[in-house]
Amino acid sequence: MIAFFSFIIVRSFLFRKNNIQILQKARKNENAGLFSEAIQDYETALIELKTTKFHHRLKSEIGNKIKLLHTVLNYNKNICFTHKTAFYVITEK
Repeated sequence: MIAFFSFIIVRSFLFRKNNIQILQKARKNENAGLFSEAIQDYETALIELKTTKFHHRLKSEIGNKIKLLHTVLNYNKNICFTHKTAFYVITEK
Protein backbone atom coordinates (compact mmCIF):
# COMPACT_ATOMS: atom_id res chain seq x y z
CA MET A 1 0.00 0.00 0.00
CA ILE A 2 2.80 2.41 0.89
CA ALA A 3 4.66 1.45 -2.28
CA PHE A 4 1.57 2.27 -4.36
CA PHE A 5 1.23 5.76 -2.84
CA SER A 6 4.94 6.43 -3.21
CA PHE A 7 4.71 5.35 -6.86
CA ILE A 8 1.81 7.77 -7.43
CA ILE A 9 3.68 10.65 -5.80
CA VAL A 10 6.89 9.99 -7.75
CA ARG A 11 4.94 9.68 -10.99
CA SER A 12 3.15 12.97 -10.39
CA PHE A 13 6.46 14.78 -9.86
CA LEU A 14 8.08 13.22 -12.91
CA PHE A 15 5.21 13.81 -15.31
CA ARG A 16 4.09 17.31 -14.41
CA LYS A 17 3.29 19.75 -17.22
CA ASN A 18 6.12 22.07 -16.22
CA ASN A 19 8.79 19.39 -16.53
CA ILE A 20 8.55 19.35 -20.31
CA GLN A 21 11.16 21.83 -21.53
CA ILE A 22 9.80 21.96 -25.07
CA LEU A 23 6.45 23.20 -23.77
CA GLN A 24 8.16 26.02 -21.91
CA LYS A 25 10.00 27.03 -25.07
CA ALA A 26 6.78 26.86 -27.09
CA ARG A 27 4.96 29.07 -24.58
CA LYS A 28 7.77 31.64 -24.70
CA ASN A 29 7.68 31.67 -28.51
CA GLU A 30 3.91 32.02 -28.48
CA ASN A 31 4.04 34.93 -26.03
CA ALA A 32 6.75 36.59 -28.11
CA GLY A 33 4.57 36.38 -31.22
CA LEU A 34 6.71 33.75 -32.96
CA PHE A 35 3.75 31.57 -33.89
CA SER A 36 5.43 29.34 -36.49
CA GLU A 37 8.23 28.43 -34.07
CA ALA A 38 5.66 27.83 -31.34
CA ILE A 39 3.74 25.46 -33.65
CA GLN A 40 6.91 23.47 -34.33
CA ASP A 41 7.72 23.26 -30.63
CA TYR A 42 4.17 22.22 -29.71
CA GLU A 43 4.24 19.51 -32.40
CA THR A 44 7.56 18.25 -31.04
CA ALA A 45 6.13 18.20 -27.52
CA LEU A 46 3.06 16.34 -28.76
CA ILE A 47 5.26 13.67 -30.36
CA GLU A 48 7.22 13.39 -27.11
CA LEU A 49 4.02 13.04 -25.08
CA LYS A 50 2.64 10.35 -27.37
CA THR A 51 5.44 8.06 -26.18
CA THR A 52 4.02 8.18 -22.65
CA LYS A 53 0.66 6.84 -21.54
CA PHE A 54 -0.02 9.80 -19.29
CA HIS A 55 -1.17 13.37 -19.94
CA HIS A 56 -4.23 12.61 -22.06
CA ARG A 57 -5.71 16.01 -21.24
CA LEU A 58 -2.44 17.78 -22.00
CA LYS A 59 -2.25 16.06 -25.39
CA SER A 60 -5.69 17.34 -26.33
CA GLU A 61 -4.84 20.85 -25.07
CA ILE A 62 -1.70 20.92 -27.21
CA GLY A 63 -3.66 19.72 -30.23
CA ASN A 64 -6.19 22.51 -29.72
CA LYS A 65 -3.38 25.03 -29.26
CA ILE A 66 -1.81 23.95 -32.57
CA LYS A 67 -5.16 24.40 -34.34
CA LEU A 68 -5.55 27.84 -32.80
CA LEU A 69 -2.06 28.94 -33.81
CA HIS A 70 -2.63 27.77 -37.39
CA THR A 71 -5.82 29.85 -37.43
CA VAL A 72 -3.96 32.90 -36.10
CA LEU A 73 -1.23 32.51 -38.75
CA ASN A 74 -3.80 32.24 -41.54
CA TYR A 75 -5.64 35.28 -40.20
CA ASN A 76 -2.43 37.33 -40.07
CA LYS A 77 -1.53 36.31 -43.63
CA ASN A 78 -4.97 37.30 -44.89
CA ILE A 79 -4.87 40.64 -43.09
CA CYS A 80 -1.45 41.47 -44.54
CA PHE A 81 -2.58 40.46 -48.03
CA THR A 82 -5.78 42.51 -47.75
CA HIS A 83 -3.89 45.51 -46.40
CA LYS A 84 -1.33 45.39 -49.21
CA THR A 85 -4.07 45.01 -51.82
CA ALA A 86 -6.03 47.95 -50.38
CA PHE A 87 -2.87 50.08 -50.31
CA TYR A 88 -2.14 49.17 -53.92
CA VAL A 89 -5.67 50.11 -55.03
CA ILE A 90 -5.55 53.44 -53.16
CA THR A 91 -2.17 54.41 -54.63
CA GLU A 92 -3.20 53.43 -58.18
CA LYS A 93 -5.98 56.03 -58.40
